[in-house]
Amino acid sequence: MVTYKEAGVNIDAGNKLVKIIKKIAPAVGGFSGLYPIKGTNYYLSASTDGVGTKLKLAFLLNKHDTVGIDLVAMNVDDVVCCGAKPLFFLDYYACSKLDLKVSEQIIKGIHKGCKLSGCILLGGETAEMPGFYSKGEYDLAGFAVGIVEKNRVIDGRKIKIGDVLIGLPSSGLHSNGYSLVHKIFSRQELITHSKILLEPTRIYTKQILKLLEPKNRIQSSIHGIAHITGGGFYDNIERLLPKNCNVVINKNSWEIMEIFKIIQKKGNIAEKEMYRVFNMGIGMVLIVDKIFCDRIMKLLGDGIIIGEVKKGEKKVEVI
Repeated sequence: MVTYKEAGVNIDAGNKLVKIIKKIAPAVGGFSGLYPIKGTNYYLSASTDGVGTKLKLAFLLNKHDTVGIDLVAMNVDDVVCCGAKPLFFLDYYACSKLDLKVSEQIIKGIHKGCKLSGCILLGGETAEMPGFYSKGEYDLAGFAVGIVEKNRVIDGRKIKIGDVLIGLPSSGLHSNGYSLVHKIFSRQELITHSKILLEPTRIYTKQILKLLEPKNRIQSSIHGIAHITGGGFYDNIERLLPKNCNVVINKNSWEIMEIFKIIQKKGNIAEKEMYRVFNMGIGMVLIVDKIFCDRIMKLLGDGIIIGEVKKGEKKVEVI
Protein backbone atom coordinates (compact mmCIF):
# COMPACT_ATOMS: atom_id res chain seq x y z
CA MET A 1 0.00 0.00 0.00
CA VAL A 2 1.27 3.44 -0.92
CA THR A 3 1.05 6.20 1.71
CA TYR A 4 1.37 9.97 1.62
CA LYS A 5 4.46 9.66 3.82
CA GLU A 6 6.10 7.43 1.21
CA ALA A 7 5.35 10.15 -1.33
CA GLY A 8 7.37 12.56 0.81
CA VAL A 9 4.62 14.28 2.82
CA ASN A 10 4.46 13.61 6.57
CA ILE A 11 1.17 14.95 7.93
CA ASP A 12 2.04 13.94 11.50
CA ALA A 13 5.32 15.86 11.35
CA GLY A 14 3.41 18.88 10.06
CA ASN A 15 0.98 18.67 12.98
CA LYS A 16 3.88 18.45 15.43
CA LEU A 17 5.41 21.56 13.87
CA VAL A 18 2.11 23.42 14.37
CA LYS A 19 2.26 22.53 18.08
CA ILE A 20 5.82 23.84 18.27
CA ILE A 21 4.80 27.06 16.52
CA LYS A 22 1.87 27.53 18.92
CA LYS A 23 4.27 27.38 21.87
CA ILE A 24 6.38 30.10 20.26
CA ALA A 25 3.44 32.18 18.98
CA PRO A 26 0.24 31.33 20.93
CA ALA A 27 -1.96 33.49 18.69
CA VAL A 28 -1.48 31.03 15.83
CA GLY A 29 -4.38 28.65 15.26
CA GLY A 30 -7.52 27.90 13.31
CA PHE A 31 -7.90 28.03 9.55
CA SER A 32 -6.93 31.70 9.66
CA GLY A 33 -5.46 34.00 12.27
CA LEU A 34 -7.53 36.69 13.99
CA TYR A 35 -6.16 40.14 14.80
CA PRO A 36 -8.27 42.56 16.89
CA ILE A 37 -8.63 46.02 15.38
CA LYS A 38 -8.09 48.36 18.30
CA GLY A 39 -11.07 50.49 19.22
CA THR A 40 -13.52 48.49 17.11
CA ASN A 41 -15.70 45.41 17.36
CA TYR A 42 -13.87 43.71 14.50
CA TYR A 43 -11.11 41.21 13.83
CA LEU A 44 -8.94 41.04 10.76
CA SER A 45 -8.69 37.44 9.55
CA ALA A 46 -5.57 36.41 7.61
CA SER A 47 -4.36 33.29 5.84
CA THR A 48 -1.43 32.24 3.67
CA ASP A 49 -1.06 29.16 1.46
CA GLY A 50 0.19 27.88 -1.87
CA VAL A 51 -0.81 25.47 -4.62
CA GLY A 52 1.72 22.74 -3.87
CA THR A 53 2.78 20.08 -6.36
CA LYS A 54 -0.35 20.58 -8.44
CA LEU A 55 1.92 23.08 -10.17
CA LYS A 56 3.90 20.17 -11.65
CA LEU A 57 0.84 19.33 -13.74
CA ALA A 58 0.73 22.88 -15.03
CA PHE A 59 4.39 22.52 -16.03
CA LEU A 60 3.78 19.13 -17.68
CA LEU A 61 0.77 20.30 -19.68
CA ASN A 62 1.98 23.88 -20.22
CA LYS A 63 -1.38 25.06 -18.93
CA HIS A 64 -1.19 27.89 -16.41
CA ASP A 65 -4.57 29.64 -16.50
CA THR A 66 -6.20 27.81 -13.56
CA VAL A 67 -3.51 27.55 -10.87
CA GLY A 68 -4.08 31.21 -9.96
CA ILE A 69 -7.67 30.33 -9.07
CA ASP A 70 -6.34 27.50 -6.89
CA LEU A 71 -4.03 29.95 -5.15
CA VAL A 72 -6.82 32.35 -4.23
CA ALA A 73 -9.19 29.53 -3.24
CA MET A 74 -6.76 27.94 -0.80
CA ASN A 75 -6.56 31.22 1.08
CA VAL A 76 -10.02 32.78 0.93
CA ASP A 77 -11.73 29.47 1.74
CA ASP A 78 -9.63 29.37 4.92
CA VAL A 79 -10.50 32.97 5.80
CA VAL A 80 -14.25 32.41 5.45
CA CYS A 81 -14.15 29.43 7.87
CA CYS A 82 -14.34 31.85 10.81
CA GLY A 83 -17.16 33.80 9.17
CA ALA A 84 -14.92 36.54 7.80
CA LYS A 85 -15.42 38.34 4.50
CA PRO A 86 -12.20 38.37 2.40
CA LEU A 87 -11.18 41.93 1.60
CA PHE A 88 -8.00 41.68 -0.42
CA PHE A 89 -5.39 39.26 -1.73
CA LEU A 90 -1.66 39.43 -2.44
CA ASP A 91 0.47 36.93 -4.33
CA TYR A 92 4.12 35.89 -4.42
CA TYR A 93 5.31 34.49 -7.76
CA ALA A 94 8.86 33.15 -8.00
CA CYS A 95 10.49 31.61 -11.06
CA SER A 96 13.79 30.86 -12.73
CA LYS A 97 13.20 33.30 -15.58
CA LEU A 98 10.12 35.32 -16.42
CA ASP A 99 8.03 34.04 -19.32
CA LEU A 100 5.53 36.83 -19.90
CA LYS A 101 2.95 34.60 -21.61
CA VAL A 102 2.98 32.15 -18.70
CA SER A 103 2.99 34.98 -16.15
CA GLU A 104 -0.02 36.62 -17.78
CA GLN A 105 -1.99 33.36 -17.60
CA ILE A 106 -1.17 32.97 -13.91
CA ILE A 107 -2.11 36.54 -13.02
CA LYS A 108 -5.36 36.31 -14.98
CA GLY A 109 -6.21 33.20 -12.96
CA ILE A 110 -5.46 35.00 -9.70
CA HIS A 111 -7.62 37.93 -10.79
CA LYS A 112 -10.46 35.57 -11.69
CA GLY A 113 -10.16 33.88 -8.30
CA CYS A 114 -10.43 37.23 -6.60
CA LYS A 115 -13.58 38.07 -8.57
CA LEU A 116 -15.11 34.70 -7.67
CA SER A 117 -14.43 35.33 -3.98
CA GLY A 118 -15.46 38.99 -3.93
CA CYS A 119 -12.09 40.42 -2.91
CA ILE A 120 -9.54 42.52 -4.77
CA LEU A 121 -6.01 41.75 -5.92
CA LEU A 122 -4.16 44.41 -3.97
CA GLY A 123 -0.56 43.63 -4.90
CA GLY A 124 2.20 41.06 -4.79
CA GLU A 125 5.82 40.25 -5.54
CA THR A 126 7.52 38.68 -8.53
CA ALA A 127 10.99 37.18 -8.11
CA GLU A 128 13.39 35.81 -10.72
CA MET A 129 15.82 33.35 -9.12
CA PRO A 130 17.92 31.59 -11.78
CA GLY A 131 19.78 28.64 -10.33
CA PHE A 132 17.19 28.18 -7.60
CA TYR A 133 14.23 27.07 -9.73
CA SER A 134 14.57 24.73 -12.70
CA LYS A 135 13.93 26.13 -16.16
CA GLY A 136 10.22 26.45 -16.88
CA GLU A 137 9.20 26.03 -13.23
CA TYR A 138 7.80 28.46 -10.70
CA ASP A 139 6.18 28.58 -7.27
CA LEU A 140 3.17 30.48 -5.98
CA ALA A 141 2.13 31.67 -2.54
CA GLY A 142 -0.85 33.77 -1.58
CA PHE A 143 -2.04 35.92 1.31
CA ALA A 144 -5.66 36.84 2.03
CA VAL A 145 -7.06 39.26 4.60
CA GLY A 146 -10.69 39.47 5.67
CA ILE A 147 -12.84 41.06 8.37
CA VAL A 148 -15.41 39.75 10.84
CA GLU A 149 -17.33 41.17 13.79
CA LYS A 150 -16.04 39.79 17.08
CA ASN A 151 -19.47 38.56 18.12
CA ARG A 152 -19.92 36.74 14.80
CA VAL A 153 -16.74 34.67 14.80
CA ILE A 154 -17.27 30.97 14.06
CA ASP A 155 -14.61 28.95 15.87
CA GLY A 156 -16.13 25.62 16.91
CA ARG A 157 -16.70 26.53 20.55
CA LYS A 158 -20.49 26.15 20.15
CA ILE A 159 -20.27 22.66 18.65
CA LYS A 160 -22.41 20.28 20.69
CA ILE A 161 -23.66 16.73 20.74
CA GLY A 162 -26.51 16.34 18.24
CA ASP A 163 -25.14 18.82 15.70
CA VAL A 164 -25.23 17.82 12.04
CA LEU A 165 -22.42 17.91 9.48
CA ILE A 166 -23.25 19.36 6.07
CA GLY A 167 -20.77 18.81 3.25
CA LEU A 168 -20.38 20.99 0.16
CA PRO A 169 -19.20 19.18 -2.99
CA SER A 170 -15.69 19.75 -4.28
CA SER A 171 -14.76 20.34 -7.91
CA GLY A 172 -12.13 17.61 -7.75
CA LEU A 173 -8.91 17.13 -5.78
CA HIS A 174 -8.63 20.90 -5.23
CA SER A 175 -4.97 21.47 -4.25
CA ASN A 176 -4.11 18.61 -1.91
CA GLY A 177 -2.69 15.12 -2.28
CA TYR A 178 -0.81 15.76 -5.51
CA SER A 179 2.53 14.45 -4.23
CA LEU A 180 0.79 11.09 -3.79
CA VAL A 181 -0.83 11.37 -7.21
CA HIS A 182 2.57 12.03 -8.81
CA LYS A 183 4.01 9.00 -7.04
CA ILE A 184 1.39 6.52 -8.27
CA PHE A 185 0.53 7.89 -11.73
CA SER A 186 2.81 7.63 -14.74
CA ARG A 187 3.38 10.63 -16.98
CA GLN A 188 0.82 9.29 -19.46
CA GLU A 189 -1.73 8.66 -16.70
CA LEU A 190 -1.31 12.23 -15.50
CA ILE A 191 -2.02 13.43 -19.04
CA THR A 192 -4.99 11.05 -19.40
CA HIS A 193 -6.62 12.38 -16.21
CA SER A 194 -5.37 15.95 -16.62
CA LYS A 195 -8.79 17.56 -17.07
CA ILE A 196 -10.06 16.58 -13.64
CA LEU A 197 -6.62 16.81 -12.00
CA LEU A 198 -6.20 20.43 -13.13
CA GLU A 199 -9.79 21.42 -12.35
CA PRO A 200 -9.44 24.55 -10.18
CA THR A 201 -10.30 24.53 -6.50
CA ARG A 202 -13.89 25.52 -5.81
CA ILE A 203 -14.28 28.87 -4.09
CA TYR A 204 -17.00 28.68 -1.43
CA THR A 205 -16.64 32.20 -0.08
CA LYS A 206 -19.69 33.91 -1.61
CA GLN A 207 -21.90 30.91 -0.87
CA ILE A 208 -20.88 30.88 2.81
CA LEU A 209 -21.15 34.65 3.20
CA LYS A 210 -24.62 34.67 1.64
CA LEU A 211 -25.64 32.01 4.16
CA LEU A 212 -24.31 34.19 7.00
CA GLU A 213 -26.21 37.33 5.96
CA PRO A 214 -28.09 38.82 8.96
CA LYS A 215 -31.41 38.60 7.13
CA ASN A 216 -31.21 34.78 7.21
CA ARG A 217 -30.98 34.78 11.00
CA ILE A 218 -29.16 31.46 11.16
CA GLN A 219 -25.57 32.63 11.78
CA SER A 220 -25.62 31.55 15.43
CA SER A 221 -26.75 28.05 14.41
CA ILE A 222 -23.56 27.47 12.39
CA HIS A 223 -21.13 26.21 15.00
CA GLY A 224 -18.10 25.32 12.90
CA ILE A 225 -16.75 25.43 9.35
CA ALA A 226 -13.89 23.23 8.14
CA HIS A 227 -12.03 23.60 4.86
CA ILE A 228 -11.10 20.04 3.79
CA THR A 229 -7.50 20.50 2.68
CA GLY A 230 -4.26 18.87 3.91
CA GLY A 231 -5.15 16.36 6.62
CA GLY A 232 -8.49 15.59 4.96
CA PHE A 233 -11.53 14.93 7.13
CA TYR A 234 -9.65 13.73 10.18
CA ASP A 235 -7.34 16.64 10.96
CA ASN A 236 -9.42 19.53 9.64
CA ILE A 237 -12.65 18.65 11.45
CA GLU A 238 -11.01 17.46 14.67
CA ARG A 239 -9.25 20.80 15.18
CA LEU A 240 -12.69 22.41 15.65
CA LEU A 241 -14.09 19.97 18.19
CA PRO A 242 -14.56 20.68 21.89
CA LYS A 243 -13.82 17.91 24.41
CA ASN A 244 -16.19 14.93 24.53
CA CYS A 245 -17.42 15.56 20.98
CA ASN A 246 -17.03 12.69 18.54
CA VAL A 247 -17.80 13.19 14.86
CA VAL A 248 -19.08 10.26 12.82
CA ILE A 249 -19.08 10.68 9.04
CA ASN A 250 -21.12 8.39 6.82
CA LYS A 251 -18.98 7.77 3.74
CA ASN A 252 -22.03 6.42 1.88
CA SER A 253 -23.91 9.70 2.17
CA TRP A 254 -22.41 11.07 -1.05
CA GLU A 255 -21.16 9.65 -4.34
CA ILE A 256 -17.37 9.36 -4.38
CA MET A 257 -15.91 10.94 -7.54
CA GLU A 258 -14.43 8.44 -9.98
CA ILE A 259 -10.95 9.98 -9.86
CA PHE A 260 -10.61 9.09 -6.17
CA LYS A 261 -11.58 5.48 -6.91
CA ILE A 262 -8.95 5.36 -9.65
CA ILE A 263 -6.26 6.80 -7.36
CA GLN A 264 -7.09 4.38 -4.54
CA LYS A 265 -7.07 1.34 -6.81
CA LYS A 266 -3.91 2.33 -8.69
CA GLY A 267 -1.96 3.05 -5.52
CA ASN A 268 -3.55 0.33 -3.40
CA ILE A 269 -4.16 3.04 -0.82
CA ALA A 270 -5.84 2.26 2.49
CA GLU A 271 -9.29 3.77 2.92
CA LYS A 272 -8.39 5.79 6.02
CA GLU A 273 -5.36 7.20 4.18
CA MET A 274 -7.63 8.35 1.34
CA TYR A 275 -9.88 10.27 3.74
CA ARG A 276 -6.87 11.83 5.46
CA VAL A 277 -5.13 12.93 2.26
CA PHE A 278 -7.96 13.83 -0.12
CA ASN A 279 -11.31 15.62 0.15
CA MET A 280 -13.06 12.64 -1.52
CA GLY A 281 -15.54 15.00 -3.17
CA ILE A 282 -16.38 17.19 -0.15
CA GLY A 283 -14.44 20.45 -0.02
CA MET A 284 -16.10 22.27 2.87
CA VAL A 285 -17.94 21.01 5.96
CA LEU A 286 -20.36 22.98 8.12
CA ILE A 287 -21.26 21.80 11.62
CA VAL A 288 -24.72 23.13 12.41
CA ASP A 289 -27.57 22.99 14.90
CA LYS A 290 -29.85 20.11 13.89
CA ILE A 291 -32.95 22.26 14.41
CA PHE A 292 -31.86 24.63 11.62
CA CYS A 293 -30.39 21.96 9.34
CA ASP A 294 -33.21 21.90 6.77
CA ARG A 295 -33.26 25.68 6.48
CA ILE A 296 -29.48 25.84 6.06
CA MET A 297 -29.58 23.07 3.45
CA LYS A 298 -32.19 25.02 1.48
CA LEU A 299 -30.10 28.21 1.59
CA LEU A 300 -26.94 26.39 0.53
CA GLY A 301 -28.59 24.68 -2.42
CA ASP A 302 -26.09 21.83 -2.84
CA GLY A 303 -25.37 20.74 0.72
CA ILE A 304 -25.27 17.06 1.71
CA ILE A 305 -25.82 15.74 5.25
CA ILE A 306 -22.71 13.61 5.82
CA GLY A 307 -22.57 13.01 9.57
CA GLU A 308 -23.29 14.04 13.13
CA VAL A 309 -21.68 14.95 16.42
CA LYS A 310 -21.96 12.33 19.15
CA LYS A 311 -20.79 12.04 22.74
CA GLY A 312 -17.40 10.41 23.05
CA GLU A 313 -13.67 10.81 22.60
CA LYS A 314 -12.64 13.91 20.66
CA LYS A 315 -11.97 12.42 17.25
CA VAL A 316 -13.37 11.95 13.76
CA GLU A 317 -14.56 8.60 12.46
CA VAL A 318 -15.43 7.76 8.85
CA ILE A 319 -17.65 4.69 8.67
